[in-house]
Amino acid sequence: METAKSNQPQKKRSFWGTVTYFLMLNFGILLLASGIYFFKATNGFATGGVSGISILFAKLLGDVLPGITQGMYMTAINIILLILGVIILGKQCGLLTIYCSIVLSLENMLFEYVLPLSQPLTDEPVLELVYAVMLTGIGSAIIFRCNASSGGTDIVALILKKYTSLNTGTALLCSDLVIAASSLFIYDIKTGLFSLLGLFAKVFVVDDILDSMNMCKAFTIITTKPEEIERFIMEEMKRGATAYNAEGTYSHMEKKVIITVCKRTEALRLRRKVKQIDPSAFIIITKTSEIMGKGFRDV
Repeated sequence: METAKSNQPQKKRSFWGTVTYFLMLNFGILLLASGIYFFKATNGFATGGVSGISILFAKLLGDVLPGITQGMYMTAINIILLILGVIILGKQCGLLTIYCSIVLSLENMLFEYVLPLSQPLTDEPVLELVYAVMLTGIGSAIIFRCNASSGGTDIVALILKKYTSLNTGTALLCSDLVIAASSLFIYDIKTGLFSLLGLFAKVFVVDDILDSMNMCKAFTIITTKPEEIERFIMEEMKRGATAYNAEGTYSHMEKKVIITVCKRTEALRLRRKVKQIDPSAFIIITKTSEIMGKGFRDV
C-alpha cells in the first residue's frame, strides 16, 4: 500500500520524540524492576531470565554468602553476560541492551536499599503471582515496543542461536524453562509450579500487550465520492491510500474502493469524515497489529 511518506526520506526522531521514547523505555524498566523485586524475589518465583537466576542464587547461597542480595547477583550476572555478548555477538549486543540491563540491576539494588523486604507483601501467593506476571509482562512489552531488550538470557539465546541450530525463541524458552524448573528443587514443589505457571502466563501477557500497543485500524471504503475522501486522507491525516474501481452486483453502479490504514486514535476521525462526505458509503473496519511499511513498522 502506498503511503503519504513513501517518497520522503525517513525523518530523524524529534527532540520531544526522543524525550518521550526514553520516558517510555525507563517506565518499562521501572515496571519490570518493580515486578521482580516486590513480587518475584520475595516469593521465589523464578520465571526465567537473569532475575530468575539471581533469585535462585540468593536462596541457594544465602547461608554461605548472607551479605549478597538478589540485586547484587543480578548486577554481577548481567555484567558477565554483557561482556560475553559484546565479545561474541558484537553489534547485536547494542547500547540499548547494555543501558536497560544496567538500569534494571541498579533499580533492584536501589529498592533493596530504600524498601528492604524480608517476606512477601501479602499471604496470597496467587495474587502475588498475578502482579509478578502483569508488571514484568507489561514492562517487557514496553521495552520490546521501544526496540530494546533487557539483556540477560536474551544474550544467552542469541549466543545459542549463533552456534547451534536453535532459533532465538526456542533457545530463550529452553533457558527460561531450566531456570523455572530449578526452583522445584531449590525452593519447593509449590513455588516451582508457580514459577512454571508464571513463565507460560508471561509469554501470553507480553504477546497480548504488544498486539494491543501495535493495534491499528484497516479501512475499506466503498464510495461514489472518492475525491474528497482521498483528499482528506492525504492532506489532513497525512496518510496514503490505495484505490480501485468496482461495480455493485445489485445496482451495477460504478463505485470506488479505497483502502487505507491508520492509528486507533485516527480511526474515529476518519469514520466520521467519510460519513459526513458520503452518508451512503459502505465502510469495513478491521483491527490489525501487523502492518509493515513506511509510516508504520519497518520490515
